[in-house]
Amino acid sequence: MPEGPASTPTPRFREPGVPVIRGVNWTGVLTLYLKEVRRFFKVQLQTIWAPAITTLLFLAIFLVALGGIKREVLGVPYGAFLGPGLIVMGMIQNAFQNTTSTLLIGKVQGTIVDVLMPPLSHGEVLASILAGAVTRAWMVGLAIWLAMAFWPGVDVGIANPGLVFLFGTLGSMLLALMGVLTGIWADKFDHGAAVTNFVVQPLTLLSGTFYAIDRLPPFAQTLSSLNPFFYIIDGFRAGFIGIAETSLVVGLIFVGGLTLLLWGVSYALLKSGWKIRA
Repeated sequence: MPEGPASTPTPRFREPGVPVIRGVNWTGVLTLYLKEVRRFFKVQLQTIWAPAITTLLFLAIFLVALGGIKREVLGVPYGAFLGPGLIVMGMIQNAFQNTTSTLLIGKVQGTIVDVLMPPLSHGEVLASILAGAVTRAWMVGLAIWLAMAFWPGVDVGIANPGLVFLFGTLGSMLLALMGVLTGIWADKFDHGAAVTNFVVQPLTLLSGTFYAIDRLPPFAQTLSSLNPFFYIIDGFRAGFIGIAETSLVVGLIFVGGLTLLLWGVSYALLKSGWKIRA
């Protein structure tokens, strides 16, 4: 009998350009996320405990300087007003530092290729880096909250855990994305420090962390209403004391919209390779 046509052998490898991993590369995302967590946790004395101690010093100084726990703001003791703002202030500042240092150290040391070469999409890389920053932010926040829970006369009981989680996470993501943009733009550590000192720190300190903005002049209140850090702190604090200075819906839209905008810009810059790919 005549033999049929020989069957075509199945190639061992896919053709170039044909994706091997379809959908989300969950293994790669988890690996990069764990790399980020291990990186900052290896120096936890500097990345977690030092910021917590610095924040507690703010609490001690302002309680003494501004009248202690007897003074009231928004109808609650000043310690209860001040505590949540300091917690989220420490969280968002460390989220910013985490992503900035990740990209900047990688660029300076030439190890950024270790992030760019694996089979991860730009969105997966960005999500992994952000997840690491948010994890650090919550670790710092938890450390500060636990210390304040034992602080004499300071009440940090949580009235609405949902608001605490929502504004804490959104605020950390927003600052982490600012850190990504800073890390992409910066060529040296001085550039990152400049953004910290001239942008992040002033916006944080002038955001209503230490005072209620209704006591400011009208012009200063208008400026505060344009500061996204104010809405982060106000929403986070409302989760503790049950009182907000402004509309939580407006704050959520403001912070959420800005976070989506910065995500889009960060994604576009990562995809373009601007100042990252040699």
